[in-house]
Amino acid sequence: MAMNLRLPDATAAALQAEAERTGQSQQQIVRDAVDRRLHLPIDHEAMEAQMTDRQRAWSTLTVQPARIPYRKVRPRLRLRKGETSLELLDRDDRF
Repeated sequence: MAMNLRLPDATAAALQAEAERTGQSQQQIVRDAVDRRLHLPIDHEAMEAQMTDRQRAWSTLTVQPARIPYRKVRPRLRLRKGETSLELLDRDDRF
């Protein structure tokens, strides 16, 4: 059955955040919530079969999303003109 669902802004934002955190679709999260509310059995095997490796890792908290979003990093080391990073790795003063 298809239906439209209007959510308050705060609920919609929480749903989107949960979807990003777990790697599940918003639709699947709402389905699971309705099933729990109606005390319907959840078919965990079917749910596991549909999950990707990333979704499975996020849902089990094996891998967590980044706490700090990607940001441009400025290089801390500047090579002299004509010097390469390979030359830095081949130094003799390492032990």
